Amino acid sequence: MKKAFITGINGQDGSYLTEYLLKLGYEVHGIIRRNSVPEHQQSRIDFLRKDLHVSYGDLLDVSGLERLLKNIQPDEIYNLAAQSHVRISFDVPQFTAQVNALGALNLLEAFRNTCPDSKYYQASSSEMFGTSIGENGYQSETTPLNPTSPYGCAKVFAFNITRNYRKSYKLHAVNGILFNHESPRRGSNFVTNKVVKGAVMIKKGLATKLELGNMDSYRDWGHSKDYVRAMHMIINHNIPDDFVVATGQTHSVREMTDYVFSKLGLDYKKFVIQNPIFLRPEELPYLRGDSSKLRKTFDWTPEYTFNALMDEMIDFWMENIKI
Repeated sequence: MKKAFITGINGQDGSYLTEYLLKLGYEVHGIIRRNSVPEHQQSRIDFLRKDLHVSYGDLLDVSGLERLLKNIQPDEIYNLAAQSHVRISFDVPQFTAQVNALGALNLLEAFRNTCPDSKYYQASSSEMFGTSIGENGYQSETTPLNPTSPYGCAKVFAFNITRNYRKSYKLHAVNGILFNHESPRRGSNFVTNKVVKGAVMIKKGLATKLELGNMDSYRDWGHSKDYVRAMHMIINHNIPDDFVVATGQTHSVREMTDYVFSKLGLDYKKFVIQNPIFLRPEELPYLRGDSSKLRKTFDWTPEYTFNALMDEMIDFWMENIKI
């Protein structure tokens, strides 16, 4: 039985990855950060709890990470934990850098010192590309990194230090450069679930308006289920390498909002207003990923279309928001 160790196991990706690995017969371990409201901090993995080994832990607690990895001796390590909200990274830039950059370094050091024969996956992000776009209108593994947020900057460090440890210490350390990926388990302060939940509340008469930021930014949205499959492929490749994970299609926030409201029989223009508080100090206008390397290497293709993803999220909130 293979063992996996997942940071951020109670997040969107962590929960789907846990499900996927359990179905493959893995023994799954993970860490969650303690907070004072424990009732909800494991809600995404509650239905899996009997099959998991979950401990309190933190990427900033090096001794704790080393102790856990030494005891578990995992075959695979997935670093999914992060301060994951790009807009909020402008409000807490130092904390974002500590967790997303130095936290990754801490875990790499624990990996190197306690279980160097394991395989390590770093959750890298399309936000690293920032304003860099290839001549073909896509971002790929060779596109220069030009981040536009503290989040993106911290992720660039984590990406590069993972590559550095791979080359310096001959570790099996890889990066998955994931473009935006969503699901019903996405936090409702992220724009896709914010729009879907807000639209459903308006449809059910529980709200009268929805406040958004930049509606003309474009994103490449996929489903988290498809992307955790890619993570597993990437970490188990015979050669440690870096791969973009993306659908190759881009939609604006405005298009996404129009689709969601239209599916509910509503005109978004009657309910949506722009609030400057949700704008970033430096906006990232366009992301569209070229995942041809991933597709060619592993024959990976996403099972979810953009419409199917949004429909699933709409159905979830229609069922779970009660009048």
